[in-house]
Amino acid sequence: MEVGETVKEAVVREILEETGVTVKPVKLITVFDSIHRDEDDGVRYHYILFEYLCEYVSGEVTPSSDAPDARWVEFSDLDSIDIMPSTKRFLLKVLRQENIHI
Repeated sequence: MEVGETVKEAVVREILEETGVTVKPVKLITVFDSIHRDEDDGVRYHYILFEYLCEYVSGEVTPSSDAPDARWVEFSDLDSIDIMPSTKRFLLKVLRQENIHI
């Protein structure tokens, strides 16, 4: 996040910068920590991740250095891409919770 930026503004900016797509944040799904430690158990990085359900507004997916594999994928094709099983479970859980039909 940048100084003075709201979480929703950061979501819109980051997605645009990383994928070329403009979105509208609809709902905060979850917040969690991603803590990376060094060999001495010291904290190297600590990210706080906000997972938002977003509505597509405009733009074509254009991969960037932060998201070199960015592309649209049908939910039915999730098994065809390199995605962590926990990420797939999370996506499917959100779809069920939000009553989104695929």
